[in-house]
Amino acid sequence: MAQTVYCDCFSVTIISRQQWGAVAPKSREALKDSAQKVVIHHTANPSCKDQKECMNRLVSIQRNHMTERVFDDIGYNFLVGGDGTVYEGRGWGVVGAHAKGNNHDSLGIAFMGNFNVDMPSTEAMSSVKRLLQSAVCQGFLNPKFTLVGHRDLGQTECPGGKLYAALSQLRGT
Repeated sequence: MAQTVYCDCFSVTIISRQQWGAVAPKSREALKDSAQKVVIHHTANPSCKDQKECMNRLVSIQRNHMTERVFDDIGYNFLVGGDGTVYEGRGWGVVGAHAKGNNHDSLGIAFMGNFNVDMPSTEAMSSVKRLLQSAVCQGFLNPKFTLVGHRDLGQTECPGGKLYAALSQLRGT
């Protein structure tokens, strides 16, 4: 017998690229299917605690990704501030530039801050859980997705020791 699952696709508010002042990407490539995995990152710069500070940080991150790293856009699909606000990076269904060799089947989510020492906020963790639920509900993420830290895919400390240790809280989404 089939089970009916209620899905609340609108349980997370996302600040759009336009709202935070993103410049247009040089190009965009669509994912061919729903993402099969989620890669969790940290931005490795100081945490931001409110929307104004986070939006300024986003502009800086995008500029760095496009000029220094020569990406077509900000690398992540979404970013999350310390207050739990979710910001659109590349957005849903777009190939990111966040985990070399793993971008064509994944969703990249970055916690804004450095989590080698700091713990991710309860608000940020809760928002990412809701973002993942919404992604599954809307068909952007396979319901049987794998969640990994960036360090699981390459030689990096990302997403920082404290956030990496907390990933088990997100895996039960």
